[in-house]
Amino acid sequence: MQTRSTEASLPAQQAKRFRDFAAVAEAARQWPGLPLLAGGKSWGGRMTSQAQAFAPLPGVRGLVFVGFPLHPAGKPSDVRAAHLSDVACPMLFLQGTRDDLADLALLRPVLQRLGARATLALFDDADHSFHVRAKSGRTDAQTLAEMLDTVARWARAV
Repeated sequence: MQTRSTEASLPAQQAKRFRDFAAVAEAARQWPGLPLLAGGKSWGGRMTSQAQAFAPLPGVRGLVFVGFPLHPAGKPSDVRAAHLSDVACPMLFLQGTRDDLADLALLRPVLQRLGARATLALFDDADHSFHVRAKSGRTDAQTLAEMLDTVARWARAV
C-alpha cells in the first residue's frame, strides 16, 4: 500500500501509482484467477480508486482503503469522493473514529449512496494513522490486528 510522500512531486507520485497499477495487471496476467485486491493508505487509496473509476484494473475484485482521505483536516467536504460512484467493484473503508481527514457525518452518506458496493469498518478511538490513545484500553498493535482480520474476512466474501 502506498502513502503520499512529501519528498516526491505530485506527477512523480502519480507516475509511480500507475506503475503499481501496471504491476497489478501483470499479476492478473501471470496468475489468472488469483483474487486480487487493490488499495492503499490515505492518498494512495484515493489514487487507486481514481484509477479504478477511470479504467477498471484487470482482475481486481475489490478495493481496500486504509483511512480514505475524504477531505483536508479542518475543511470538511465530500468532493474527494465524487469519483467513487464510478467504481463498480466492492470497496472496504477502514476508518478510525478520530480521523481528522474523514468526518463520519460526511462519509456515511457517501457510502450509503454507493449501496452494497461499500463496506465501512470503524476502529474506535483510532486517528488517521490508526493510533489509539492509551486511555482507550487498546494498543495500536491490537487495532492493526483487528484491521487485518477485517480485511481477511471481507476479502473471502468478494
